[in-house]
Amino acid sequence: MQHIEGNYWQLPPADLKLAQDEVHVWCVVLDQDPALVEQFHATLASDEQERAAKFYFPKDRQHFIVARGLLRLILGHYLDQAPAHLRFVYNAYGKPRLEATPSLHFNLSHSKGLALLGVSSDRELGIDLEYIRTDFPFEQVAKSVFSVSEQNILRSLPDALKPEAFFNAWTRKEAYIKALGQGLSIPLDQFDVAFVPSEPATLREVRGTWSNAHNWTLQHLSPALNYAGAIAVAGSGWQLKCWRWLNA
Repeated sequence: MQHIEGNYWQLPPADLKLAQDEVHVWCVVLDQDPALVEQFHATLASDEQERAAKFYFPKDRQHFIVARGLLRLILGHYLDQAPAHLRFVYNAYGKPRLEATPSLHFNLSHSKGLALLGVSSDRELGIDLEYIRTDFPFEQVAKSVFSVSEQNILRSLPDALKPEAFFNAWTRKEAYIKALGQGLSIPLDQFDVAFVPSEPATLREVRGTWSNAHNWTLQHLSPALNYAGAIAVAGSGWQLKCWRWLNA
């Protein structure tokens, strides 16, 4: 798959459709006008509104509401349904599906004011987004979640590349386990990913029994400066389209 940089994210056409073997990824800014936040809040189900109310900080509450509201808005566009009419069900690990349209696959992730939403009509997927923090104790964290081989690769890199490399690995691992829908029941050190900056995103080895690495494709996503993202999609031969949502 190609390396998708920020300037490849386009505004969608008015007649946007989701074709078979297409994967659409939406980039969304979560800081929105309060009036729009209220509109999104009104479309949420009661359990989503209850989750929103539990956030202590207003900005975190707003970001949750906008992310869930836009999830409903975008999925409703593909299905030609009102956002408030969508009903979600969740598996034992918390991964959502649409109750009435389980064949429409989607996954959402957000970090530091941005969100990524992946959508496919026929392929399971997982997505992850992280802001690249240079003050993060990445080498210490890598010892507990990376394989020995991955730790050695990370240590071998120049210091200037280590933050980006760490978050490349982290998002690719998270996207993969989210695609499988089993959360952190899958140990992150039981599979290896390619993560050196500018290196294509790939699953190198899966040592557990959860899935064959050859059945999945990883794609790096770069929606904005200092963000690392990744999407894991079942199979190969799919086409990626990247859209940027703007309130117009």
